[in-house]
Amino acid sequence: MTEILLEDLPGVGPATAEKLKDAGFNTIEAVAVASPAELANTAEIGESTAAKIINAARQAADIGGFETGDMVLERRKLVGKLSTGCVEFDEMMGGGIESQSITEMYGEFGSGKTQVAHQLAVNVQLPREKGGSNGSVIMIDTENTFRPERIKQMVQGISERHGIEYDHDEFLKNIHVARAYNSNHQILLVDSAMELANELKDTDKPVRLMIVDSLTAHFRAEYVGRGTLADRQQKLNKHLHGLQRFGDLYNSAVVVTNQVMSKPDAFFGDPTRPIGGHILGHTATFRLYLRKSKGDKRIIRLVDSPNLPDGEAIVSVTTDGLVD
Repeated sequence: MTEILLEDLPGVGPATAEKLKDAGFNTIEAVAVASPAELANTAEIGESTAAKIINAARQAADIGGFETGDMVLERRKLVGKLSTGCVEFDEMMGGGIESQSITEMYGEFGSGKTQVAHQLAVNVQLPREKGGSNGSVIMIDTENTFRPERIKQMVQGISERHGIEYDHDEFLKNIHVARAYNSNHQILLVDSAMELANELKDTDKPVRLMIVDSLTAHFRAEYVGRGTLADRQQKLNKHLHGLQRFGDLYNSAVVVTNQVMSKPDAFFGDPTRPIGGHILGHTATFRLYLRKSKGDKRIIRLVDSPNLPDGEAIVSVTTDGLVD
C-alpha cells in the first residue's frame, strides 16, 4: 500500500501541512483522531475547513466508521499482552498488561508502584516468547523516581531466571526518560513522545510502552483548593485523552501511577482513595490498587476492568525485581 501524506488530503497545502507537522500531527492517523477545534487552533484554519480535513483523513486512514462485532474481535487480536514476570499477576490481568489501554496503579508511598513500572520497562524489551513486546519504552518522570541502577538489578535478575546473559546497557538505551517539571510540561511531553514514537516506528524496537510516574503529582501541587478543581480536572482529562490516543496510534501499553488521599471520615473499610476523581476512574481501562504486606510482599488488587473479574495477586519486590 502506498503511504498517504498529509499534503494528499483535500484542503491541505504545503504551508498547512508544515504547521500540522510542527504541532505534532505527523501522520494522517493523528489528524483523523483530532478534534476540529484542536486542528483549527494549531494550523490557523477555519473550523469548517478543519472538519473537512479530518473527515478526509478518517476515510483515507479507514477509521471512525461503524464496524461489526466480529471485525472488532479480529482487530482485538492485534492487542498485545505484556507479561509482568509474575504468574499470579499475569493471570489476574488476563495474560498481562494490555496494549491500547491505560492501566492505572494507585497506592500509598512504598506500595511498589514505581517498582512495577521499572519492571515493565525491562520486560517490554524482551522477545515475545519471553513475555515481552520486543519494544522500547517512553517514561515521563514527574517525581524524579527513575533509577537506572534499579534497571541494572532487574536485568541481572531476569538474566538469572532465563539463563541468558542480557546486557543491561542495551536495556537502558531503549528507555527514553523525560523529567516533567510542571503539569503543562507533562502534557506537552506526550506530543514529544508521539514524535519519538514516530521516529522509532519502523526500527527493530518500536515504542510499546508509555509510563507516567506519577500522573497526578504536579496537578495535585499546582491546583490547590476547591476553586481550582474544575480547571485541574479539565487539564487532567485532556492529558489522559492524549495518552489514550498515543496508545491507540502506536499499539502501545500505557501505564500510569497515581497517588492516594486518606478519607478520614470513613468508619468502615479502607480509607485510601485515588486522586483524580471520576475523570481518571472513567478514563483508565484497568485500575490496580497496590498495598504493602509483610516484608517485601505487595498485594495487587484489580479494582476495575471492562472484561476481567476483580481479583488479587501477591508479589514480592526483591533486589532482582518483581517475583511471585
